[in-house]
Amino acid sequence: MNIGIDHGYHAIKTRNFSFPAGVTAYSHEPYTLQNTLQCGGKFYVCGTGRQPILRNKMENDNYYLLTLAAIAREIQHRNAKTECSVTIAAGLPLTSFGRDKKAFREYLFRSGQAVRFRYEGNFYRITIENVKLFPQGYSALAVHPELLRDEPSVLLMDIGGWTVDLMRLDNGVPNAATCRSLELGMIRCMEEAREQVLREKGVSVTDAQIERVLSGKNCSLEDSIQSLIRKQGETYTQNLLSAVMEAGFDLKALPVVMMGGGASVVHRSVSQQDGLCQVIPLLDDKVNAEGFERIVEQMSRDVSRG
Repeated sequence: MNIGIDHGYHAIKTRNFSFPAGVTAYSHEPYTLQNTLQCGGKFYVCGTGRQPILRNKMENDNYYLLTLAAIAREIQHRNAKTECSVTIAAGLPLTSFGRDKKAFREYLFRSGQAVRFRYEGNFYRITIENVKLFPQGYSALAVHPELLRDEPSVLLMDIGGWTVDLMRLDNGVPNAATCRSLELGMIRCMEEAREQVLREKGVSVTDAQIERVLSGKNCSLEDSIQSLIRKQGETYTQNLLSAVMEAGFDLKALPVVMMGGGASVVHRSVSQQDGLCQVIPLLDDKVNAEGFERIVEQMSRDVSRG
């Protein structure tokens, strides 16, 4: 089975699921087995809140545990056998792809030995048969190749939790010299919105409330607080667009494909007054994971035919 996984700072995404990249460990069984992974004699609730930012995602086992939870969710969703072999299709930013590829593959592969665990009370015996790594952002175009069909140059803007990864494609080919990674992801926007609300209203809002308001959905926060959060989303968007221009990308000349968890926020905050050439939003935050999986499946078909 091929399973695409996007290991984000803010969320873990697969073809069918997106859940927060938080892990809470317990020595004893927690009050509920929902989202609970039992591995190595400990219990881990996966998908609650988010963990502190790690410059290196391989510093601890959290992303490996989240990977096991993601695999279990996909197996359950696909009604597949809980004892099986899996090829993981994952990604890295192009700016760090060559540097981190070997280490991240080994981190996920773990020598290919079968791993036994329980997820939500169900037993799994999974053998990681292979780990295939691909560039984030560019892989999403495996799902939407039509976006490059009539454009000689396009800017990919992958707005994640901690970083915004930029890549220009010329005639459908990534221009490696143009790749940039800005530490201006949605976590920065949310922290600034929380601080602004606390400063002006004396109210502590949660990440979930901020996300809901920024996505344009209703909640019970008073209108003045929601207005502050939306205003911060607009400020964040303007700061991001300025940083992208300063990084050498003329958004008045280049069509930009916005993707990632922050694409819906930024897309909603862009107006005609900004004078951007063209904005193409990919609002499904699972598109990277789906792209990784499609590429592996295509590679498997090519090998079979060859």
